[in-house]
Amino acid sequence: MNPIALRRAALLALSLAVALLPVVGGAWYVVHKHAWAQERLAQLEPRYARLLGLEAQHTEMKASLQRASALRAQYVYPAAQDEAQTGNQAQQKVRDIFSTAGLQIISSQVLPSKEEKGFDRIPLVVRAEGELLAVQSALAVLGSQQPAIVINELDIQMQGGLANHNPKFAPRLSAQFTLSVMRERS
Repeated sequence: MNPIALRRAALLALSLAVALLPVVGGAWYVVHKHAWAQERLAQLEPRYARLLGLEAQHTEMKASLQRASALRAQYVYPAAQDEAQTGNQAQQKVRDIFSTAGLQIISSQVLPSKEEKGFDRIPLVVRAEGELLAVQSALAVLGSQQPAIVINELDIQMQGGLANHNPKFAPRLSAQFTLSVMRERS
């Protein structure tokens, strides 16, 4: 083979290699991107399946959320009321319960609230006097209130002590209730 033909063949091979270089580079890029996309799809597939499952259970989840909100309303005052309004409302409710049960309210006070796990705990202190049956009635009614009224402390004493007690009459009791109600924080 003569040198000119050899040169032409080398130039043709070199030109062909230069022309094929972008095609080979493009093919390598496509194969690399395809492998990357397959890897991403494998990572996203479980998440997508979970999302499809959540979407399929949307109505059940919505119903559960509504039930949970209704149950929450049984125990907690709404965030729409401010702290003072909630405390005053709970205080008035407790005063009404005690009066209806036959207790005489000596004093009642709403104390400053404390934040507790995303809620405001509003303490109430109520001092009352009455007979044992009235105290029992008030306790029975307190346990059934919605939103819930929690009894934190209860101190009951007999007025005048045991030495001065006449067994012919029902003893008169003096009670101090430390109660609290919960309010949602906004």
